[in-house]
Amino acid sequence: MKVVGLGGDEPVEGTADVVVAIDGPAGSGKSTVARRVAEEAGLRYLDTGATYRALTLALLRRGIPVEDAEAVADAAKAVDLTLELPPGRAGAARVLLDGVEPGLALRTPEVNATVSAVAAVPAVRELLVGLQRSLVGVGGIVVEGRDIGTVVWPDADVKVFLTASEHERARRRSDDTEGGGETAETLARRDALDSGRAASPTRAAADALVIDSTTRTIDQVVDHLLQLIEAARATRPR
Repeated sequence: MKVVGLGGDEPVEGTADVVVAIDGPAGSGKSTVARRVAEEAGLRYLDTGATYRALTLALLRRGIPVEDAEAVADAAKAVDLTLELPPGRAGAARVLLDGVEPGLALRTPEVNATVSAVAAVPAVRELLVGLQRSLVGVGGIVVEGRDIGTVVWPDADVKVFLTASEHERARRRSDDTEGGGETAETLARRDALDSGRAASPTRAAADALVIDSTTRTIDQVVDHLLQLIEAARATRPR
């Protein structure tokens, strides 16, 4: 597992800009918000959930029993997973599995149903958190996930925990055809697994700003985060 620039194995150029951590459960709007914020603030963007999905997809393709934590931990070590970014100051990370971008294969119902079980394996989290940290450490990035502010990068300049009511999150996910059209039952099961796991459970960091997006528009949430980023930038040494 490694991080490379767009052109191959050369190191990715670093920046002294802010690190923004956006955590929250599925359906809270964090992916849409994180992408928009990264684009408008001129920052890189990383969806850490895609790394867990890519690993889950690899295990399913190899026929690994995902309910067997020991088998998952052993098989995960051999998966060829790469994070690739353009060398400039902005752009979205690409997750490559065996050198290929999986695309919508990451969002199938089968992956949706099994990713939380795979992500709960401590050895998996250790591997992928290390991969994620190697990229976040470059700086100038918006990172979304479930444990960014608590585990991956506790020193993030901006920490937000984005949430919404269970009903609203289920409605959003059922309407999201690209996300596999998750049902309320699947979402509730993932919530329970993600928040109840022993390794890096989904929760807000003590110093994170909790934003409920149930009745807020995407524009309102994005504008709020952009204000936080500008305030954080103003306090950074130049």
